[in-house]
Order: sequence, then structure tokens, then C-alpha cells
Amino acid sequence: MQAEIITIGDEILIGQVVDTNSAFIAKALNKIGVSVFQITSVQDDKSHILKSLKEAEDNADIIIITGGLGPTKDDITKTTIAEYFDDVLVQDQSVLENIESLWEKYIKQSLSQVNIDQALVPSKAKVLMNHFGSAPGMWLEKDGKVFVSLPGVPFEMRNLISNAVIPKLQEQFELPFILHKTLLVYGIGESKLAERIEAFEENLPEFIKLAYLPSLGKVRLRLSAKGTDKDSIVAEMDNQLKILAPLIKDVFVGFGEEDSLEAIIGKQLTILGKTLATAESCTGGKIAESITANSGASAYFKGSVVSYATEAKIEVLNIDEQLIEEYSVVSTQVAKAMAANVQKLFNTDYAIATTGNAGPTKGDSNVEVGTVCIAIATPSEVYAKEFQMGNHRIKVINKTVNKALEILQKEIFKN
Repeated sequence: MQAEIITIGDEILIGQVVDTNSAFIAKALNKIGVSVFQITSVQDDKSHILKSLKEAEDNADIIIITGGLGPTKDDITKTTIAEYFDDVLVQDQSVLENIESLWEKYIKQSLSQVNIDQALVPSKAKVLMNHFGSAPGMWLEKDGKVFVSLPGVPFEMRNLISNAVIPKLQEQFELPFILHKTLLVYGIGESKLAERIEAFEENLPEFIKLAYLPSLGKVRLRLSAKGTDKDSIVAEMDNQLKILAPLIKDVFVGFGEEDSLEAIIGKQLTILGKTLATAESCTGGKIAESITANSGASAYFKGSVVSYATEAKIEVLNIDEQLIEEYSVVSTQVAKAMAANVQKLFNTDYAIATTGNAGPTKGDSNVEVGTVCIAIATPSEVYAKEFQMGNHRIKVINKTVNKALEILQKEIFKN
């Protein structure tokens, strides 16, 4: 069973909007055994959309379209789909009532005709009610192929995929069982990791595939199995994970399907009843951002000081000016002082501090671009280490965030 995803909108093609919808849809389809054959982005142009629909019909069993369902004249997806299916648009009363309800609750204005017209759908379509917006989803079928048109607004699309499209596909088609296990590995490069587990990879059963997904300072190892016998797939996957575990035990931090590293850290801090604060300079608050992206973080994360300028380190974090003059603002000594002082400021069990030179200029320190110092304060000690993270600003920042989280994870899991 194969699918094609078509995203519609000039804003995607000019780089104004990043297409996150396709990634979400592809992941949701893959989980139920549907392989994505192709992802296509097209203009808000009728001939282009019609051509893409025809090509997708030739390629795939399921075609999912997002975008172009808004109330303005440049949103032409609905009328173009109607033309493709040799159909006409008719007003759907349930959609109109949904729109009226949304306007009454949230907009507090009278409906204009363009809003009312959003209740128009192809007469052959089955409506997928959008409870978070005015544009409905539409399910159509042609010669055994399924076409699903969804709004491009991400949270609207995601709700429809999860609660309407996926259940309906599972009900309508007999799908294979797919199982993924993604292992998060920190502190080792892709090539070294591949050398370490080469024999394991060579001896995998044919129906289990291994993929390396490297990022800055981390690698995700994804094991994927596909077949019709769920029980045997699950059993063999568990067996392979037991073989792999001792090979990577020193660098393994958790399973990627379940949690990010920061979520794993949050769970462990919650279990321990411990708290955390951060003092960030070169990372500019990105560590705090990654931690607070997880719901419930307020239970263990108390706050952050983004002391980007040297003055902020002195005035807000109370770093001794003499210490900075003696060792430089980018030093393990200053990093340790930042961690200890933010730990004291927020009265936490743990604290992380970063100070470095992300470039491209040297700023307040003469250390080489890419030099970063990361410190951690624990209930019993404060320590710091210097790293060289390269010479690309964004790379330096993101590698520092990942390394700081890696150090913290190893520290809190000592308990």
C-alpha cells in the first residue's frame, strides 16, 4: 500500500513557510503500514494541481493533499478537486453549522459570504469535520484510489489525520504491521558507532533494517521491521534489542519513539524529586527552551538566566569580575561560577551553565571560535569541561545544547 502527499501553496515554494505537514503525515502513515512513495509541493495553480493529482493517482493508492482550502480567491484546491472528479460543489449543512458555531464562540463577528462558502464541498466527497477550523477535510474515491484533502493549518491537519483519516484507512484497508525502534545515542560519531555494531548489523534478519540518523553530537539508530505476523516481529525485535544493548550501553540514553533526551531527563528528575536551573550565555536560552517544550516541566525546571553579555554575568549572576579578568569570560572557571550561582539563585538540586564563543567574531573573549565551556552543579559538586565545537555558529550552538543535555543525563542517572 503506497501513498503520495501533495502540499499546495506558493508560500512553501518560495521558502516563506516550512512544510512540516508532510513529515507528520508520512510518520502517521508509516505507523499503520502505508509507505510514502513521493512528496510533492505545487503552486496555487489549477493546471499544476490537476497534473499532480493525475500523476499521484498513477503512483499511489492513497493521495493526501494539504493546503489551499482557505476562504480567499487564491485558495483554489476545492474547485480544482471538484473539476478533477467531474463534480460540482454543494453546501454541506453540517459544515456550515460548524462554521457558525466557531464564529459564535471565537470570532464574535457576523459571517461573510466567503466564510459561508467554505461549507461548499464536492458532492461526491465524504466530509471530515474540522472542529478547529472552518475548512473541512474531504474524502473522495476514484477507481479504488483514495483522495483526502485537508486544510494546511498544521494543528487542524494533525487533528484530522489522527482522529479521522488514519482510523478510516485502517478500517478500509488490510495493512501490514510495521514496528520501529529508535535508540538515542550520545557521545559517539556515526562512523565509530557503525564500526562498533558492524557485526550486529550484518547478522540482522532480512525483515529488520537498520538506519543511522546522525545529528549534532548524537545519532539515532532506527530499527524497522515490516510484515504480517505481528507477534513474530515483536519477538524478534525484542531479541535484537537485547543483542544490541550491551554494545552501546555506555552511549545509549533512551528510545526516540517515546521521548526526546530532555523529556527523559525530565522524567528522571521527577522520579528523583529533584530540580534544575540553567545559566546560558552562548546557547542563548536554547537549553531552557528544549526543556520547557515538554509539558509538566514546571515540576522540575525552576528557571534560567540568559546572561549573554559579560555585564549580565557580573550583575545578574554575581560572577566575580576578577575571575573573568583572570581566566576570560569563556573559561571553565567562569562556567563553574555560573552553574553554582544559578543553582543558588533558584535553589535547585542541579544546574547547567554554558559560556563560549560561537562566532563568527570573538566577542568578549579572545578564545578561538567554537570554544565552549559547559559546567554542571550537582547536590555535591560543581565541575566544568572545555570543548571545541567547530567554526559554524549554528552548529556550535546546537552541539553545545546537545552536549549539555548529554552531560546532565549521565549525571542524574547516576542516582
